[in-house]
Amino acid sequence: MKKLIFALLSFISLSVFAQNQASPPATAIQKIGNLNVIVKYYQPSVKGRLVFGTKEQKALVPYGEVWRTGANEATTIELSKDAQIQGQTLAKGTYSVFTIPGPTEWTVIFNKVAKQWGAYSYKADQDVLRVTGKVSESKPTEQFTITLSNTGQLSFIWDKTSVSVYVK
Repeated sequence: MKKLIFALLSFISLSVFAQNQASPPATAIQKIGNLNVIVKYYQPSVKGRLVFGTKEQKALVPYGEVWRTGANEATTIELSKDAQIQGQTLAKGTYSVFTIPGPTEWTVIFNKVAKQWGAYSYKADQDVLRVTGKVSESKPTEQFTITLSNTGQLSFIWDKTSVSVYVK
C-alpha cells in the first residue's frame, strides 16, 4: 500500500512540474564587437489584456511605474566588459534591468542588485545607470520579447509597443 501511495504522489508531483510555465524563461545573447551580452528574462503574454496604459485604464503595466521588464524574476543583463549604453558607460558585470514605461518614452534602469524577484524590493539608490528610449509602434507581439542585434540595438517588444536603446 505504501508503494502505491508513493507511486501516486510521485506521478502527481511530476505532472504538476511538467506543465508549461505561464511566463517561460528566455535569453538573448549577442556579441557586439569584443563585448558579449547576455539578457535573461521571462516572457509574459498579452492574453487579451491592456498591457501599457494608465492605472485608470487598469493596464497590466501602468505608465510611470517601475516595471520588472518581464515576469517572475527581474530581467538581468550580463556584460563581459565595460559598455556604452546610449553613450553612457556601464561597467562590466551583471545588473537587473527595470523600466518605467511611458506613452512616448521609457526609462531603462540598470540596477546593481542582480538577483531580485520582480520589482518588489527594487531600490532606486541601487541604480547604476538610467537611459531613455523612444516608443515606436510594432506589429502585435503576444509574448514579451527582448532582442539584441549585432549592431547593439537592445529592443523591448510587447503587444504593439517597441522601445530600443543601444549597447556598444
